[in-house]
Amino acid sequence: MTAMQSSGASGEREIFLIAVEESGDRLGAALMRALRQRSAEPLRFSGVGGHQMTGAGLDTLLPVDDFSIIGFTAIPARLPRIISHMITTVRAVLARRPHALVIIDSPGYTLRVARFVRWFDPSIPIIDYVSPSVWAWRAGRARSMRRSIDHALALLPFEPGVHRELGGPPCTYVGHPLIEEAAKLRPDATEAQRRLADPPVVLAMPGSRSGEVTKLADIFGETLARVSKRVGPIEVVVPTVPHLLAQVTKATSDWAIKPRIVVELADKQAALRIARAALAKSGTTTLELAVAGVPMVATYKVSPLEAVVIKRLVRVPSYILANLVIGENVVPELVQDDCTPEKLADALAPLIGDSPQRRQQVEAFASLDAIMEIGSRTPAARAADIVLGLLRRPDTGSGIPLAPRPANR
Repeated sequence: MTAMQSSGASGEREIFLIAVEESGDRLGAALMRALRQRSAEPLRFSGVGGHQMTGAGLDTLLPVDDFSIIGFTAIPARLPRIISHMITTVRAVLARRPHALVIIDSPGYTLRVARFVRWFDPSIPIIDYVSPSVWAWRAGRARSMRRSIDHALALLPFEPGVHRELGGPPCTYVGHPLIEEAAKLRPDATEAQRRLADPPVVLAMPGSRSGEVTKLADIFGETLARVSKRVGPIEVVVPTVPHLLAQVTKATSDWAIKPRIVVELADKQAALRIARAALAKSGTTTLELAVAGVPMVATYKVSPLEAVVIKRLVRVPSYILANLVIGENVVPELVQDDCTPEKLADALAPLIGDSPQRRQQVEAFASLDAIMEIGSRTPAARAADIVLGLLRRPDTGSGIPLAPRPANR
């Protein structure tokens, strides 16, 4: 563990950042680099983060490997350690009195830290990088966030409007990380020709979790076989992640159409640039495919109990992120009982040829540059400007208040 240095070095401003998952660690590292580039004053970064943030200069409070930068999927087993880390983190923020606290994603953890910090020291500005999905479920979180969050930074363009409607904190759209990847996802002239050539490349993307692969692999394999019987030979590519390679290889071994499995990010991006169509599990993948201009069918399947819970809790016009960003249900979504090889093949086959269904999606995806402001300033740069504008000005106060001081209560 890197020792926490004392704050207050002459002329330095300190920013405390907290990220406890890999995706947040990537965002945090990019933000730190942008902050250094855009600040007129020297900055110091302390807090909690993973290898990317420590590599970018984070003075870390806890050993990165100890702080479970792999998510909180096993919360009950890890609860004592999570609570212990939360207490340690809150105490560190209060002791250091940074010029700003930036919490990154993982709202179940980071918003609790923010709440305690605000209670004990209202003078510390708190910025939430990655707005919770209040538009999908638990809308009441927006209003409760206003008590402890000074500004929320949104990855999706419709989120600031949602916060205004729900009484949430001030919220600014800074952009999704995919904005910076757009050029790597879109074909050059040669790749564009391959996208339209035969045999068509079809992506099969059953998810990045083991349970998703288990539920969807057989359905995907049968779907693609049916599509091939209708449209002729197709080339199937399955992007996956390293820890699922063995499972995906086994799960696809009896597919009628033997897929090419890719693991490296560069290989996945290359496949996106030449793909004619895709069959994908709903989620962030659908937005990535849309930015790449790849027409798709999205699907998902969970247990009956999970389906009941989701139906009661989640209130959105579509489960497909691409549809939500575009503001129109252009991507067909076949979930639960509709997630069958027959129905998926019926929806996917027309996307292989020059059909109205394909043209509708391609035209809708073309609007994403304007909607997501692709090609403008990077998300990290936008986020950095907001953070720098909210830094607590130097003062003569020091230490922690002896008793809790409520704020905005």
